[in-house]
Amino acid sequence: MNPSSPATALLCLFAALPSWADNWPQWRGARHDAVSRESGLPAEWSDTKHVLWKAPMPGMASSTPAVWGANIFVTSEAGNELVLLCLGTDGKARWQRKLGEGSSKARGGEGNSASPSPCTDGKLVFALVGSGDFAAFDFSGKEVWRFNAQERYGKFSYDFGMHTTPVLHEGRLYLQLIHPRQQAVIALDAATGQEVWKVNRPSDGKAECLNSYATPCLWVRGSDARLITHGNDYAIAHSLADGKEVWRLGDLNPKDRYNATLRFVTSPVAVADLIVIPTAKNGAVVAIAPDASGVLSAGSKGEVWRVANGTPDVPSPVVFDGRVFLCRENGVLTCLDAKTGKQFFSDRAHAQTYRASPVIAAGRLILTAKDGTFTVVKPGETLEILGKNKLSDQFTASPAVSGGRLYLRGQANLYAIGTK
Repeated sequence: MNPSSPATALLCLFAALPSWADNWPQWRGARHDAVSRESGLPAEWSDTKHVLWKAPMPGMASSTPAVWGANIFVTSEAGNELVLLCLGTDGKARWQRKLGEGSSKARGGEGNSASPSPCTDGKLVFALVGSGDFAAFDFSGKEVWRFNAQERYGKFSYDFGMHTTPVLHEGRLYLQLIHPRQQAVIALDAATGQEVWKVNRPSDGKAECLNSYATPCLWVRGSDARLITHGNDYAIAHSLADGKEVWRLGDLNPKDRYNATLRFVTSPVAVADLIVIPTAKNGAVVAIAPDASGVLSAGSKGEVWRVANGTPDVPSPVVFDGRVFLCRENGVLTCLDAKTGKQFFSDRAHAQTYRASPVIAAGRLILTAKDGTFTVVKPGETLEILGKNKLSDQFTASPAVSGGRLYLRGQANLYAIGTK
């Protein structure tokens, strides 16, 4: 190729571009695993350092922003309304649309009816809120479809409000509704909001365990995929084609020492060769092989390993570089070998309350504490804290990573963290 040709110049231009082109289309990112492949992110930030902008929010929420190109979408409380906001990556508001009304507070104001996170496929943005209102809009803010999940599927009866987030994959939205009045898994056509299939999800759980605040996860390897729902004492893998149960994992709340308050909040996470299932209240953590089938219990074929305790109660696990990281709600970070479950360490990173789930960005593990402290950890076999960064806000939403930036949803503001 001629070194002075336009084609050569174009190739050189693309080679010089930074390698952080990922969108963050839903709660756990593009691959549903909370791992970003971006680079060039700052390791340090504060109220006065590496904050490119902060945009005031109309109210609180625990939802993670969805980012696609130059568009940022986030749900929020706004007085008595529940709304979907669109901002540009310049921090300027583009539009705001009402989703529903009424925002019940949960856990002393840590959560509310704007806790589910929006998601996008690059054409439409989808948002569900605790009132049951579920709607899709195009990027200009035009409503495409809408329905109320309580009207369609029955009144919610969650003890602490509805917080589960829909999962978007290849033109479908997947939703679990697990509460005393309903135990169901649903697939919707993302283009129309119409039901594709709905299956009942039977369980022998009791009392508070009938409630699940977790979000399903998606296991994907090549053309194969499974939806993993979590709640009411079981994790269950479903066929995406029709919702049929592929495997069911039990002994997460053993019947011989049953805990009637073991409701699941933290969600599973899946990578190509492993599915990690948490429980609640310092209970068990289980790793499942993707080719498992049938009814699984402790020690069954299909279990890769099981550790008796150490699960987070709220933050969800992350798997990176052959290790499983678990951030408990008190700031204790545990690292396990992904192949064996062997514990490498379990130490406190920062003494605070944790509700947000950890993410991997630029090869670093980021832990988000409620008090606005972000602990940056080298994801190795010992606890190596690279830094602690503080913002003057309260944070219960998990970070989003896109375009060489961290987007951090505080109770008062949305922050863009990056280098100028």
